[in-house]
Amino acid sequence: MKRIGTHPQISRRKFFGVTGSAVAAFTLVPRHLLGGAKFVAPSNKVNIAIVGAGGQGRTNARALFRETDAQIIAVCDPNEQADYSRFYYQGVGGRKPVKAEIEKNYAEKTPNFRCAEYEDFRVMLEKEKALDAVLCATPDHAHAVVSILSMRQGKHVYCEKPLTHNVWEARHIVRVAKETGVATQMGNQGHSGEAIRTTCEWIWDGAVGAIREVHSWSDAGRWVTGRGRPSETPPVPRGLNWDLWLGPRENRPYHPDYAPYNWRGWWAFGGGAIGDMACHNLDPAVWALDLKDPISIEATAPEVDSERTSHCAVYRYKFGPRGDMPAVKVTWYDGGLRPELPDELKEGEQLEGGGNGIIFVGEKGIISCAGWGGRPIIFPSSKMDSYTRPPKKVPRSMGHHRDWLDACKGGKPASSSFEYAGRLTEIVLLGNVALRAGKKIDWDGPNLKATNAPAADRFIKETYRAGWEIA
Repeated sequence: MKRIGTHPQISRRKFFGVTGSAVAAFTLVPRHLLGGAKFVAPSNKVNIAIVGAGGQGRTNARALFRETDAQIIAVCDPNEQADYSRFYYQGVGGRKPVKAEIEKNYAEKTPNFRCAEYEDFRVMLEKEKALDAVLCATPDHAHAVVSILSMRQGKHVYCEKPLTHNVWEARHIVRVAKETGVATQMGNQGHSGEAIRTTCEWIWDGAVGAIREVHSWSDAGRWVTGRGRPSETPPVPRGLNWDLWLGPRENRPYHPDYAPYNWRGWWAFGGGAIGDMACHNLDPAVWALDLKDPISIEATAPEVDSERTSHCAVYRYKFGPRGDMPAVKVTWYDGGLRPELPDELKEGEQLEGGGNGIIFVGEKGIISCAGWGGRPIIFPSSKMDSYTRPPKKVPRSMGHHRDWLDACKGGKPASSSFEYAGRLTEIVLLGNVALRAGKKIDWDGPNLKATNAPAADRFIKETYRAGWEIA
């Protein structure tokens, strides 16, 4: 079986029988005939494929509709259609409904526009010669295989958070992005906001003095309950290619507890609440405090199962000094757990963010921010009232998708490019390594090793199904 650099053997009949149609009524000239791989002229549209057409894939497609130089020419998902009415996203997802929505959007200006449709992204990459870029919004376990193969074929890549499913993948995907030189961006949208830049500038200005503690949280969690895998083996729903949905993971019977939505509650496919939300809510700390490899990580939860993610947990990271910044302790809470309220809050005052937020504890006060890189507030409030804001130093964003599209056209890298996003993702996923290893781990970042816990190796880098290995 071939490695992921090429897809497994596909017969000529199967290859041309895959549900994909060329865009009708106009010709999309392959970019390599115009200016080489990765070339997108500033005046041209960026031809994009959406891989993963569930709730977040549909959300990203709608965001790209607002960009006049973005054009979605293909959509890929092993699931034809899925009902998300009981979940966060609402409505209907899957490749057929999203394809229909894409075609309806572009038909206003191009009446005969057609969007190609595929089950297998590898077939799509081989057939869609006019493709410039891929937006990956699959479940976490497929992020790395989709992104890496796309980059190795010269496609610019936007990938949802967390960037990868394990720590080794996060390190490797950064390497491949550097090797290929494509434009990249992770989907932690708050990173492109005004508020997170303000937070960084205030911390660098010393608004509350040196930061020695950070506390961040999300109420997310509880996708699944119980222990172990489901015992029932219901039939695979019509229109779902379950083998393709599993991708790099070992074969197991289909169950609705896995897909289309609850995959975040399973170690094989997601990373629980920290995997879901920490790339948003811990982002200000990683950026403002220049966090890289932690010294140690420990995690606790009421229950740690080998199959199902914990419904609540606490993760504690220790980082050494960085430049003129002192050592700092970072704690993450999820599933409804929260840090103690700081003494700096007066009666009736509340932290920013509610169910999602972050607190920077400094020598002279605290900075509280809402989740998703939300606005900063200084406590005690008297210090906020008297604080003189520093000049703006961090370049402002034109928009999360906008910055990526500009990078695709040769502009400066997007601020959450894989170089930064890989570092953030590594830190986040190390929490789950410690939780699953069942002990505090001492971390050797350069060598990707928990030096005191050899048993953690299998959580740092997972095994891959034959034919889905990452190269």
